[in-house]
Amino acid sequence: MSTAIQLGIMMFLQYAIWGAWFAVLSAYLDSDLGFTGVQIGAIYSLLPLALIIASFIGGQLADRYFASERIIGVLQLAGGVVLLLASRTTDYGSLMLVMFVYCLLYAPTLALTNSIAMINMDNSEEQFGRIRVWGTIGWIAAGLMLAAWRTAALGSPALEVTGDLLVLAAVLSFIMGIHSFTLPHTPPRSEASSPWAFLESLKMLKDPRFTIFLVICFVVSTELQFYYVLTAPFLLSDRIGIPVASVSAWMTIGQAAEIFVMAFVLSWSLKRLGMRKTLAIGVLAWPIRYVIFSIGAPPWLVLASLTLHGFCYVFFFVAAFIHVDNIAPPDVRGSAQSLIAMVTLGLGSFVGANFSGAVLTYFTTGGATDWTRVFLVPVVITVAAAVAFLLFFKEEHVPATAEGGA
Repeated sequence: MSTAIQLGIMMFLQYAIWGAWFAVLSAYLDSDLGFTGVQIGAIYSLLPLALIIASFIGGQLADRYFASERIIGVLQLAGGVVLLLASRTTDYGSLMLVMFVYCLLYAPTLALTNSIAMINMDNSEEQFGRIRVWGTIGWIAAGLMLAAWRTAALGSPALEVTGDLLVLAAVLSFIMGIHSFTLPHTPPRSEASSPWAFLESLKMLKDPRFTIFLVICFVVSTELQFYYVLTAPFLLSDRIGIPVASVSAWMTIGQAAEIFVMAFVLSWSLKRLGMRKTLAIGVLAWPIRYVIFSIGAPPWLVLASLTLHGFCYVFFFVAAFIHVDNIAPPDVRGSAQSLIAMVTLGLGSFVGANFSGAVLTYFTTGGATDWTRVFLVPVVITVAAAVAFLLFFKEEHVPATAEGGA
């Protein structure tokens, strides 16, 4: 099996696990378990919190001590066990604890899969998009599998499974754990000069251009949670009226757009437009989507606007990971990937998940949510982020060093 195929399967499984539960967990917590918006936001903030805690640890272990593929394998196998336990847990306090343990296991694998892919490529800017797109395909496949499972269960109650989305994620996690041990051997870098790789990556913050870039990434990532946490309940609301059984399938529209943008547009844009313009297009797509969500009519336009997720996510977040890989010193790339993951998937998503949940609760009265006001909040913030990006981000062609110079 070629390295490209191995890495493609890795990305497929990595994001299928995430996609099986993340996109529709809020609907499950709201409709099935009766949790409040604040409680839903708190549970969604666990993965970002785990990324804050675990990302540097994962990068440190991979940069200095253990082979990346073995770390991923052990964490995914353990994660599958915890997911099965989560599927049987229905009270808020216990589910918070179980999901936090799971997120601590899963969090380091997000940065490590990016790192192991880039290390085993000749040209990450040219090749990463074609490998990473399989992660999006995996996310879509998981959503369609869950929708098919639930549709079949409508005609056969015997197929109904408590916490079905978490059971599916567990099965995929076991498969990922086994596959990880077949990945290209990616040992720690023997030429590493510092025993603390994450400290070396933090020195990159001495470069003000890099610091500004991370701050903008943080702000934008807080608003990503309005999409992940609130879209499923929004689609299920009377305003849009999507059936429960098919909501996970409709949610894959955004990921389908990711496939197209990542496979056919990202590489072209980076070559023809450069990193700055590519990132600018990505950040400008955010307020457009939330304006449509805020209007909320007609329903077909809301569903069509889910395609903007392709540009929102790929042109900003995927491009951001490539940008960091381009400017990071070779011996701390694993930890540099962990740094950008911590800022976006960690700090930004933690703040965003709690913030979006609080906004949902604030604009919900007597069980009725004012979705227009809910989505006007990210409209204002993403417009501000877009203006800041256009004013302050400058693309530099000379790589920064670990000491912060250009």
